Amino acid sequence: MPIQSHYKKLTLLLVLVTAAIFIAATSAVPVYTDPYKLEYPDYFGNRISIPASNPTTRQGVYLGRMLFYETRLSSSKTISCASCHQQKLAFTDGKAFSAGIDRPTRRNAMSLANLLWVRNFFWDGRAKGLEAQAKVPLGDPHEMGNYLDRAVKELQKTKLYPGLFREAFGTPVVTADRIAMAIAQFERTLISANSNYDKYLRGQYKPTDHELSGMELFMNSADAGKNIRGASCAQCHGTPKMYMELFHNNGLDSVPKDLGREELTGMPNDRGRFRVVTLRNIALTAPYMHDGRFKNLQQVLDHYNEHIQPSRTLSLSLVNRPNDVGGKSLGLTAGEKSDIISFLNMLTDSTFTNNPKFSDPHLIQK
Repeated sequence: MPIQSHYKKLTLLLVLVTAAIFIAATSAVPVYTDPYKLEYPDYFGNRISIPASNPTTRQGVYLGRMLFYETRLSSSKTISCASCHQQKLAFTDGKAFSAGIDRPTRRNAMSLANLLWVRNFFWDGRAKGLEAQAKVPLGDPHEMGNYLDRAVKELQKTKLYPGLFREAFGTPVVTADRIAMAIAQFERTLISANSNYDKYLRGQYKPTDHELSGMELFMNSADAGKNIRGASCAQCHGTPKMYMELFHNNGLDSVPKDLGREELTGMPNDRGRFRVVTLRNIALTAPYMHDGRFKNLQQVLDHYNEHIQPSRTLSLSLVNRPNDVGGKSLGLTAGEKSDIISFLNMLTDSTFTNNPKFSDPHLIQK
């Protein structure tokens, strides 16, 4: 081989290697060398949602946790994701409507438990995936002040964040997309699976008689003809994760003030329909419904038992389901409702609400 040709090949190889190193250093694809181990019970299933472009890594999760609690993402420097999603309340805030930059939010803050399995986010399902979900409050002018673009520039100037972005994404460059990707990684780790109900499923907890009665009522559909008493809760909340990826009109109003999913789809059949939320940690997440109208679980049970409002789009699972022959409502007794609440209390997971991996990392640094 001629020397000149040999040198040309070496030069070309050097150029290709240099280009590969440069691309690796500046790519928006996260570093794959340190994956985060997501742990959950087999009965949750493996239909999880993680995009190939945003694998869950230890570095990405830590960056996302920092950003989840970062008030510099809001125009007032006082609001973070955690303002509306507090760990002690299973990542809700105890309010009917959360406080925004200049006015309350339109709808109640939802719990962030077990998002790894969710595909459509918000009460109306407008966001497909956690990455898209994260950008909505960050870009809302009333919630966090539509401050994301300026926040990118501010975080870039800090001593802390460029290094964290380098570790998570292979580049110190802060971008809006990478902020959303990191927050999504952290939120996928928020797994709640150690309640007394989980311990019961694992054979590690013996429920009380009231809890067992409530569980049976929760799982059963009422059939007055066969003398089977039930609350039909499992038709929407029947999986071990206590939710299904469905949208229902649950009879709150005959004429809904909030059109719900119809605002997104434009379809009249979606009027008053909202996403079925998880009942995990439900005892901690009051007030309830998309507008926070119910202050406690007793009011929720009273609604489903006695106050369903008929409408054209009312969920079929709430139509004609009395426990008593000829009954016009569900017809649960006061004792049965109390037993169901006892079961719902079994879904509280103190491990989840006290897990230090989910807490504010900024407090540790101070």
